[in-house]
Amino acid sequence: MSNAHYVGRSAAPVPLRVRDQAREVVAVVAFSAVTASGLALALLLVASLGRQG
Repeated sequence: MSNAHYVGRSAAPVPLRVRDQAREVVAVVAFSAVTASGLALALLLVASLGRQG
């Protein structure tokens, strides 16, 4: 008697719909824009504080 178990083929993952891919792209673009804007504002703040002192 064998203890080996048969592993059947698992179903292939379902590809994302175009709508879902577009939603992910918009999320990445929004995150990048917010991050870049935040870093730019922080740099402006540091630069303005450097000029005062």
